[in-house]
Amino acid sequence: MTVTLITGANKGLGFEAARQLVAAGHQVWIGARDPDRGKQAADAVNAQFVQLDVTDDASVAAAAHSVGDLDVLVNNAGIAGERTEPAQTTAAHLRRVYETNVFGPVRVLHAFLPILQKSARPVVVNVSSGLGSISTAAEPGSPWAAFAMVYSSAKAALDMLTVKYAAAFPDMRVNAVDPGFTATDLNQHRGSQTVAEGARVIVQYATIGPAGPSGGFFSSTGPVPW
Repeated sequence: MTVTLITGANKGLGFEAARQLVAAGHQVWIGARDPDRGKQAADAVNAQFVQLDVTDDASVAAAAHSVGDLDVLVNNAGIAGERTEPAQTTAAHLRRVYETNVFGPVRVLHAFLPILQKSARPVVVNVSSGLGSISTAAEPGSPWAAFAMVYSSAKAALDMLTVKYAAAFPDMRVNAVDPGFTATDLNQHRGSQTVAEGARVIVQYATIGPAGPSGGFFSSTGPVPW
């Protein structure tokens, strides 16, 4: 049975991806900071719970010890941060968001890579966003040029990390995915699609085989421009 860990999976896209992957036959670990919420979420979808705070080295190391074998890692945990204008944005704004959205996946990958490398079919899915597309933001007249600078730059950094990890570990399938504008707590449920729709691309790339792509950035409709 394929063993999958999803970070930040007690709600939203992570929780729905867990539900869909359990239905697909995976043994799923729901990683969450809050034990009560995490256990409730795991029980609701017949998954297992592991306490995991992606901003804390000790928590991540303990989770790696608890999980043991692992085939698929979904780096889903993320925060939106404050939506500041570029002129008002400080290093502190970036530091808080990067701690979860960039340093978090690196911290988790560092701890779980030795376990993933023992898998016959290791897969890593980094949950990114179309807002991290530099090409889209740089288009003349783009409404996204100065929008959500902190969050967007963090996702762009995650995209680059995806490429680097994919190149460093050619036996793994490592990809970034864009779930699209999905109604979750991250955007006060203003998204135009359901979590079931948004989670599909996460599940799609969590279930690819050894012949699947690696080092790419994908939405449910295909490649996303870097």
